[in-house]
Amino acid sequence: MRADLLALTTDALAALTNRGLVKRAGRAVESGDRPTIRTDPDGSVRADFSDGVRTTLSPGGLDAAHCTCGATTTCRHALATILTYQADPPTVESPAPVAAWSPGAFTDTDLEAAIGKRAFAAARRIARSGYQAQVHRPTPDDPAPRVDLPACTVRFLVPHDLGYVHSDAAHGGTDHTVALAVWAFRVADEQDPEAGRQRVDVGSGSTGPLGALDDAVALANDLLLDGAAHATPLLPAVAAVAKGLDGARLRWPLLALEDIADQLTAYAERSARYRPEQLAELLAELHCRRRAAARGASVLGTEEAAETQLRRVRLTGLGCRVTSAGPEQTADIFLADPMTATVLTLRHRWTRGGADGQPAGSRRVVGTTIAALAGGNLLSESAVRTASRRVRLPAGRLSRNSVLGSAGEWGDLPPGILTPDLAALTAELDRLPPRLIRPRVDAEAVRVIPVAEVRSVHYAPGDQRLDAVVADATGATATVSAVHRSASPGALDALAEALPKARFLSGLVRRGRGGLVISPLAVVVADTVVVPDLATAGGELATHGDAAEGDELGRALDDALGLLAELAHRGGHHLPPTYPDRLRTAATTLTNLGLARCGQALTTVAGACGSPDRLPNAWTDAQIRLLVAADNR
Repeated sequence: MRADLLALTTDALAALTNRGLVKRAGRAVESGDRPTIRTDPDGSVRADFSDGVRTTLSPGGLDAAHCTCGATTTCRHALATILTYQADPPTVESPAPVAAWSPGAFTDTDLEAAIGKRAFAAARRIARSGYQAQVHRPTPDDPAPRVDLPACTVRFLVPHDLGYVHSDAAHGGTDHTVALAVWAFRVADEQDPEAGRQRVDVGSGSTGPLGALDDAVALANDLLLDGAAHATPLLPAVAAVAKGLDGARLRWPLLALEDIADQLTAYAERSARYRPEQLAELLAELHCRRRAAARGASVLGTEEAAETQLRRVRLTGLGCRVTSAGPEQTADIFLADPMTATVLTLRHRWTRGGADGQPAGSRRVVGTTIAALAGGNLLSESAVRTASRRVRLPAGRLSRNSVLGSAGEWGDLPPGILTPDLAALTAELDRLPPRLIRPRVDAEAVRVIPVAEVRSVHYAPGDQRLDAVVADATGATATVSAVHRSASPGALDALAEALPKARFLSGLVRRGRGGLVISPLAVVVADTVVVPDLATAGGELATHGDAAEGDELGRALDDALGLLAELAHRGGHHLPPTYPDRLRTAATTLTNLGLARCGQALTTVAGACGSPDRLPNAWTDAQIRLLVAADNR
């Protein structure tokens, strides 16, 4: 006798399928349209319907059912088979009443066999971080024991059978919640097996800083093997690991993991905000910080507060960067804090509709406009600064913010923001540790440069790029480079007009093209602050020819990083057969250009494809090496 089928109530069937389908099957059975039932020695129940459809209910739950009607999910024939079986079960000795039972009796071996190794591992990570649950034992009115987890409720519909467990989780992957519910029952059974309802704490949540970081690295490996395209079941584990990092005050790894979660969410929503290259860099960052922390380096941000209330600050607008991802637009406004010699970032996002032609600069932010903030002075007594030096301005009657105009007198800014010596700035960048282990400060690369001379301005129409060479008072030079972006259509025109008359220039600085490169944010002309990204479209630029074809090394590194990002997107378990050969081709190119160790790292990744144990470390080694090489080319 199939005790599992006899134990399924109509409510249980409705939870596993839907109530309308159960009612339809019930009406058919009551009207006499019943199938012919027979039971095989292995316990399979077979049903033959009058219309020729055949249904087989094998042990193991409704997912094991098979029907010739072609339905991809549990169909009405399967439900009619169950209802017919319950109405006229095989004539055998009456079974004994089901004794009180607890899902805590399931072993970990039972769980892993039922939900799979990956879901079981994801549940283990959540348990190590700790979680709360409320356990409800069965009652005459509700015979199915259940567990209320933070994100869902899990019900065990058939005694001693993991094939009939229902979770109302909203996310795609629910298998791991079965393990979480079983472990909650185990804790409840140890504390008080007679209580009808208990609230329990599962997991210690006290693995320590490096333990929490180890969980993050293990999660990064799982994400790498599954890929962003198959990461939905791991999203709950991401939230649990983030909770562990937050509890251990690991600010920089936590911010990296939050960015990973944002990338995975963007992919799930099919948002243009998702970029495989960024996801790959973030996964490598978690590994890089763990390796550096093991050597005693201070790379975790444990000394940083999550948020800091600022009192009476005067912030100077240093420009703005506007970006777009589909209809979503983002403005990052850069504000210098002279008291701490740091640059803060204020981020504002909005969704642009089809008929919304409002310029970015005129959009309102806490009672003012983006343009006023980007080129003015902000006085605030209610600003809040995050660990990443992002600033938040609370809105409402209690917030006290005011914005004043600016004449661009940036010469009074402190060292660390104002950099009059370009040679010294280049040396400073050379001394910095790799970007993957530096503090996660949004605007760490923003500097203000006094401009003594603009030696040339060139526009390359093929690249849609404007390049200018500027010099400081000592004659040291840097390249100002800006590329056309649809989010700021007038930026190049405004920049070309302002640069020849520039007194100061603010921008993001980096090494590149054998020297110093500045991505401009704002230009001070006379007593006016010009923010190129907020300018409206202008006239045509004078053409000076396309860029020289000289950055072969940069293109080779970018191509190789793109291949590694493809692995993070697809997942190590889902690579096409041609992928290792493409890696070896890229490795040969890098070796021929003089980057032999980068080429060897790619070759090692190619050899590790197909080996889940070796692939994560090989990929991480290559990703870190190529990123550092790209940052210093």
